[in-house]
Amino acid sequence: MFDIQENLKKLPASPGVYMHKDKLGHVIYVGKAISLRNRVRQYFQSSKTMDAKVRAMVGHIAEFEYITCGSEMEAFILECNLIKKYKPKYNVLLRDDKTYPYIKVTTASEAYPRVVKTRRLQRNGDKYFGPYSDVGAVNQMVDLLNGVYRLKRCSAQSFRKGFRPCLNYHIGQCDGICTGHVSREAYLQRVESALAFLKGHDRKLTEHLKKEMKKASEALNYEKAALYRDYLRAAEALSEKQRVVMRHAQDIDVVLSAGEGAIVVFFVRDGKLVGRESYDIQTGASESPQERVGEFIRLHYGGQSDGPSEFLVSRMPEEADMIAQYLSRLWGRKTEIAVPKRGEKKALLDLAMRDVTTMVDTLEERKKNRREREEKLGRQIHDILSLAGLTAPYQGERYRMEAYDISNTNGVDTVGGMVVFVGSRPERKSYRRFKIRTVDGPDDYASMQEMIYRRFRRAQKGDPAFRQKPDALLIDGGKGHVAAVHQVMEALKIDVPVLGMAKDDSHRTRALVWREGGEYHEEPLAAHPLLFTYLGNVQEEVHRFAIAYHRSLRSKRTLHSVLDEIQGIGPKKRNQLLEAFGSVEEIKKADKQMLMKVDGITESNAEAIQSFFHASSEPGRH
Repeated sequence: MFDIQENLKKLPASPGVYMHKDKLGHVIYVGKAISLRNRVRQYFQSSKTMDAKVRAMVGHIAEFEYITCGSEMEAFILECNLIKKYKPKYNVLLRDDKTYPYIKVTTASEAYPRVVKTRRLQRNGDKYFGPYSDVGAVNQMVDLLNGVYRLKRCSAQSFRKGFRPCLNYHIGQCDGICTGHVSREAYLQRVESALAFLKGHDRKLTEHLKKEMKKASEALNYEKAALYRDYLRAAEALSEKQRVVMRHAQDIDVVLSAGEGAIVVFFVRDGKLVGRESYDIQTGASESPQERVGEFIRLHYGGQSDGPSEFLVSRMPEEADMIAQYLSRLWGRKTEIAVPKRGEKKALLDLAMRDVTTMVDTLEERKKNRREREEKLGRQIHDILSLAGLTAPYQGERYRMEAYDISNTNGVDTVGGMVVFVGSRPERKSYRRFKIRTVDGPDDYASMQEMIYRRFRRAQKGDPAFRQKPDALLIDGGKGHVAAVHQVMEALKIDVPVLGMAKDDSHRTRALVWREGGEYHEEPLAAHPLLFTYLGNVQEEVHRFAIAYHRSLRSKRTLHSVLDEIQGIGPKKRNQLLEAFGSVEEIKKADKQMLMKVDGITESNAEAIQSFFHASSEPGRH
């Protein structure tokens, strides 16, 4: 057993990072210190001066670990990385684990740049705009720019002679850069126009659209004129929020706390306010708004390859200088955090604070409604789990439920899917897929047993991907599935409630089934509308996830071509041949010299292809 008092005596006085853990060994808080000895000891002294959240955290600390560092900055960076890794309960975190989308213009990585949506930032010189919380607006903006400027949508960068244009060219969505009809210089001018719009300079685009609409109308091409009219409306709608607020072109983010559980960011690009986004956060062991803002800047922007040159805040975070140094080092240029006192930056901050003030009531009302729904759902889940043998009283938990389903086609390509819901929301980072290995034919019970066994055996072996224990298992099926899973759980000596989601004739969840005391029980869901909706969403999600994996495996298998049977021809060479000739029949007709003109096809490959098709055409060969 870990002796806290004894281990406190061993703490060094050097800089470092410490990790508090609960009785299950889960990291619940990560912190840094100039002196580990002084900082960690403070948690275990008098609690009178601690705020409520810190006292609550200390009550759950069963042990701690620490890592010594060479400097305060080294500890700062390590702490940031460990918070992202463990997502501790008592640190400030982004509430939802999704990665917000950006718009990327591939100006550095591609000779013919594209405008695309991405959730991954790379340090390769490409231009990024965002992040945005409104995915629909991102999709609309990408479609608008690609449609108006007829930008290339495919990823191909080199176009050899005879390159065949894709569908976008044939349906008029692309001018066919691959055909050589558009010079690179002319194409790059279009890209610059798209960049100008993304930077907030919308006038050039709207004038272009008005001109094209008028030209199409005068030519009596009303269909095309209507298209440009729709583009114009979309451009104006996307530009509505853009307000000029500064005389000097600067990139600034205004970061403000909006109540306890939200951060609002205003984006200024080239001196123009181009957008506002709100982010839900998990509050940490401190109630200080400026600390929440500081932690948000550090964690949110610390995962990005670039960012603004300056952050404006209403109150200076305690570690503002350290955060600014960290981001400056990360982005390779000076970055500042400031509280403006006068001038246009102060006017910008005041404008943002007024907006946030009007937002807070709406955000708080939304959070209140969400908390009430979560509370009601939590109580209903607790009542069901109590019937299934759970004895612990309800303490406002957001239950962690794991749902499982099997998918196959007549026993072929059998797979399993596991999805996770925490409270009412899916936790997609915890989804897992299983390719069933030991079962022949369509045997759902045995397949489910293999999946459950592998999931919990990996947990018992310490696999971090399966470490977190669920509050209950939701199995897509009735008594038979529940019985099959119980056999595995009993063999592994794991005590987790198992609930079957029994369906009606319309394939909707009608009841929950469980085993208690050797007997099976059933609870109809008609009297529990909230639980009925929740379980319907869970069942639909796990079914979708399992069948998507099954289809991907089936698609890979059906992509097999007769060319795969030729020695020396792998998937890459097969695709090159099909792209060059268009069909297997044309490949059969080609002579050796024609085959060798295809990238990657050697003389021996060409001879193998001709030999294969010659042999397959002989009488008696099928």
